[in-house]
Amino acid sequence: MRAVAALRAVRAMGALSVVLVAGTVAACGIPTSQTPTAIAKVAVPFHLLDPVTPTSAPPVLHPDVAVPETIYLVAPTQHVIAVTRDVQIPATLSEILGALLEGPTAAESAFGLQSFLTGNTAQVKATVSGGVATVDFYSADPVQVVGPDQTLAIAQVVFTATGQPGVTGVVFQIDDKPIDVPTGRGVQVPGPVDRASYQPQAPVG
Repeated sequence: MRAVAALRAVRAMGALSVVLVAGTVAACGIPTSQTPTAIAKVAVPFHLLDPVTPTSAPPVLHPDVAVPETIYLVAPTQHVIAVTRDVQIPATLSEILGALLEGPTAAESAFGLQSFLTGNTAQVKATVSGGVATVDFYSADPVQVVGPDQTLAIAQVVFTATGQPGVTGVVFQIDDKPIDVPTGRGVQVPGPVDRASYQPQAPVG
């Protein structure tokens, strides 16, 4: 009989524990329903109702980064020849032609390369419309030679400009005034001129 009484006491204690646990869970606000229940808006933490959307950081510009661009100097064979210059981005046509005006490096001069143009970046402005680049020299005319050398100077500009995407021809100005230029066949034309206009001066090979 004592064993039966002890067993009943244990069962009673177990039932009491279940009641206490259920009461504790209910007091803590943890739902006991077996099916999903909508939570009142006022019970939801504010930051979950209005989460912050991550935004991408703005692109970092590097104005001191340079890219390789092709300009054309004159080889000892009296043909234009391609060389590379590092031009700071965005590497506009004006800046590329400015690099051309600065002429060959010491190493290139020692190798026999030369330029029949003079000047610097501040003396040239180039715009492109409909595939034609308008190259305007101002402050000073960079072409200070005559005869075949003058033709080579113009060829340097034409090959450099038309090496850029979308540029198929070139017209020339000095201080916003259009000028005629010599072609490879010795004819003065108002332009636009292109690489075909300077086949005798084209790169060899």
